[in-house]
Amino acid sequence: MHLALTPRRRRGSRRARAGMLVGLGTAAALTLSACAAPAPEGTRSTFGSWADVVSAAQGQTVRLWMYGGDTQANAYIDEVLAPAVAAEGVTLERVPVTDTRDALNRVLSERQAGSTDDGTVDLVWVNGDNFRTGKEAGAWLCDWTGLMPNLALTRADDPLLTNDFGTPVDGCEAPWCKAQFTFVYNSDVIVDPPTTLEGVLEWSRAYPGRFTYPAPPDFTGSVFTREVLYSVSGGYENVPVVFDQAAYDALTPALFDRLSDLAPSLWRQGSTYPANEQELGKLFADRQIDLTMTYGPATLTDLVEDGTFPPGTRVLTLEEGTVVNASFLSIPANAASSAGAMVVTNVALSVEQQLAKANPTTWGQFTVLDRDALTPEEDRAKFDSLPSSPVVPPYDVLSRNANPELAAAWVPLLDEGWLTSVLAGK
Repeated sequence: MHLALTPRRRRGSRRARAGMLVGLGTAAALTLSACAAPAPEGTRSTFGSWADVVSAAQGQTVRLWMYGGDTQANAYIDEVLAPAVAAEGVTLERVPVTDTRDALNRVLSERQAGSTDDGTVDLVWVNGDNFRTGKEAGAWLCDWTGLMPNLALTRADDPLLTNDFGTPVDGCEAPWCKAQFTFVYNSDVIVDPPTTLEGVLEWSRAYPGRFTYPAPPDFTGSVFTREVLYSVSGGYENVPVVFDQAAYDALTPALFDRLSDLAPSLWRQGSTYPANEQELGKLFADRQIDLTMTYGPATLTDLVEDGTFPPGTRVLTLEEGTVVNASFLSIPANAASSAGAMVVTNVALSVEQQLAKANPTTWGQFTVLDRDALTPEEDRAKFDSLPSSPVVPPYDVLSRNANPELAAAWVPLLDEGWLTSVLAGK
């Protein structure tokens, strides 16, 4: 049953955090010729022990470049992580960017100009195509993560942490957060929600104007198109993880046809799309749409509690599951404070920081730690005692039947295909 609601003004959210992962995996062509270069010499860590790292880090200032549009994330860095890092003799400064490409482009341009150890970027929150591009260009410091004591708290064989959108991590980045792509609906309006992605698309046709998605190459809009690719292909098992041109040519016509057919049923008849997850979240908050999506479901609890999202906001779990991925912290090869960046990353992987970050009242990011292996037992109990939510199910429920991410090489081509076949073809 669908009830028409008249949009009304809502008071502003205390924290505009709906777009926390925007830009982390955005696919874009970087204009620097260095992108295609093989990894140059001098991108391997030369520290012999963790004690050497800690000694070299004393007094250093680490500039962490990360998406700056999520005030809850910003507050966690400034008020929780930075003080903990300061206790280790390192100063942490957050450098906000609108897109992770900005940080990568800065690193590549500085290295092209001859910078080897005096770069302005010390640490980057990154994943996906940005990591792949930087790795291929030799932009990241490698062979350093194994020095960190707290890396032992993660599962060494967790494929989500050893491969980043199909690119082997190879000690060139350290895991920081897990994320689960999630659909969200207003249960006060949709009393009989769909249970599959095809059902979501059919629901949007039955109730025109009450659903939309961000325009790729926005991170959230981009992953939505990959979800639809899996659906029209009969499941993720039928789409090769490693990019294959023949598979692309065979599978994507059905994807773009499905999205083109859907467009007239979207908000504003698909004549325009939200630019990012923040704009999409505002449409949901203002009751202009009844079904939305996010890569940060843990933040939904606070969005409902502060009145930004409707009281009936609930997570929509799909029978076939949804895409899961992880995001990481990388150190540029020319970082001025590489030792300090390693200390920051090690602190960020501690039980205390992962616990604080996982708390919905702090940030609500899913931990990368292997909870079953944590000792003492009290540490496991602390994660189990995190506040439960009437909106968001536990991570083990949310990630059930999780779909793997495609290799990063798929992403820019799918985004370009959407622009030329769906947006330009309307």
